[in-house]
Amino acid sequence: MLTPRAGKLVATKLAYGVTCLFAAVTLVVAGYAHKAVGYITQTEKGITISGSPTTGAMNILVMGLESRTNYEGQTLSAQQLTETHSGNVNSVSSGQVGAQDTDTLILIHIFAGGQKAIGFSIPRDDLVTYPHATYLGITQGKIDQAYDFAYNQSLQQTYGSSMSQSERYLKANQAGQGFEVATVSAITGVKIDHFVEANLIGFYSLAQAFGGIEVCVMPWKGNYGANLADTASGWNAIADGYNFRKGGKQYLHLAADQALAFVRARDTLPGIDIGRTKRQQAVLDYVIWKLKNDGVFSDFSMINSLASTASQYLITDSTFNLAGFAGDMHALTGKHMTFQTLPISGQVTDMPLNGSPQDVNTINVPYIRSYVLSAFYPKPAAKKTPAKTASKKKTPAAPAPATVTVDVYNGSGVNGLAGDTSQALVGLGYKAGAVADASDQSQTLESATQVFYGAGASANAAIIATKLGAKAQALSSLPAGHVEVLLGSSVTQVPASLTSSRTSGSGTASTSSPSPSPSSTAGANDGETGGSITVGSNAPYGIPCVY
Repeated sequence: MLTPRAGKLVATKLAYGVTCLFAAVTLVVAGYAHKAVGYITQTEKGITISGSPTTGAMNILVMGLESRTNYEGQTLSAQQLTETHSGNVNSVSSGQVGAQDTDTLILIHIFAGGQKAIGFSIPRDDLVTYPHATYLGITQGKIDQAYDFAYNQSLQQTYGSSMSQSERYLKANQAGQGFEVATVSAITGVKIDHFVEANLIGFYSLAQAFGGIEVCVMPWKGNYGANLADTASGWNAIADGYNFRKGGKQYLHLAADQALAFVRARDTLPGIDIGRTKRQQAVLDYVIWKLKNDGVFSDFSMINSLASTASQYLITDSTFNLAGFAGDMHALTGKHMTFQTLPISGQVTDMPLNGSPQDVNTINVPYIRSYVLSAFYPKPAAKKTPAKTASKKKTPAAPAPATVTVDVYNGSGVNGLAGDTSQALVGLGYKAGAVADASDQSQTLESATQVFYGAGASANAAIIATKLGAKAQALSSLPAGHVEVLLGSSVTQVPASLTSSRTSGSGTASTSSPSPSPSSTAGANDGETGGSITVGSNAPYGIPCVY
């Protein structure tokens, strides 16, 4: 048994490494507990991923299941279901609620040396073509359903076999892991080296160990503050009560049940699924800040209790050496981590899909692959070489931004977003033009942002469009020297590409990861930029403010 001092030293080293892994946050607690009391091998029940490094640069997929069962197929207790706002024993046991879909998918790249990391949240509603046909011959569906389809297919295949229940469900989870890993790899174009997976009760247990989670919530004025409550997840900021308010923002301390409800809510958020990824990223920022400022958990009895049951709620691949990985990650802090959301091209409501109408995100796979590859594996900066001859004609540069007026129209529903975007463009040197709702102009509103230009403004329009992940289009009705930006309905914040090293409309400093050149892949500009979420230097509790 480790002494308290030795345990804290070991745990401090491990905590930083584990934090960067697990975007659903559970592994922070479980990893620490396992190292301290020797339970680590109990979670290594997942599939084996061959050819994966144990240290150094690697790609890690984080999966948070919406499952209302443990990994042996047993329904969570009535108390656990109540605590997690997940239904009741009868509704779960009869299959009326709950599935093995991945509510959380975050792909994280750890750079060599363990001192920098980039994570991409993958919206669960992204419409994808699976690597091969699965359950009932299904070949297309949402990316989060890949796990569930393979899981159910496995259970169907082992029904009536001599396998025990725990063996059948372990095998089913492994089938889900393999198919989800293969699907994400096919969409992003990168090899996934390791994964970490947990279910609802795992996150709840972590939030308990933390003594709750601190969040900052901005009421969504565009929808009359509807984001402050969500019936489906149980989220209710008003019932919880605001701890304190500052500058129109509400800072709350959430108990474990409300912390889980906060990261599960989606239907009342701007961008729906996109809005949820921002909340999950904000909680991660808080966890990193908490570990950096408080060090480690001091309640060893609580940690030991969590560790004794962690294998029911947490699984990693069998080749993932957590202890070895943590030793290589001790220098990583929140300051050196960036979280973004993978871009979508548009949204379709009630699309007929696998027997039922579903809301889906459409995506540009070639663009996503280029986007991820350029962030995970940036090319070295090209060396500057002197011009061979002074007589060569230079390509004419775009006119100075100050000669171009940019009109911004808000089609997002987020109050004040057009004004904030206009200010960001002014910060880049452009003249401020009209700022109004999208209904004040004649163009057709789409989910992605559109850029139009008048005579003499094509070069600057192309620059602005590249930053917004859009295409610049000529529009004869626009005055000469004018560019028009029409913010799409799926946009929820000032694009990070406009606010690098500046302060965004949400009050948090934003930075952007390397993004692909517009010409790097066919159709690259068809996507909507993802945007990063980063903690400002003076943010209370180390958290950004989100809807």
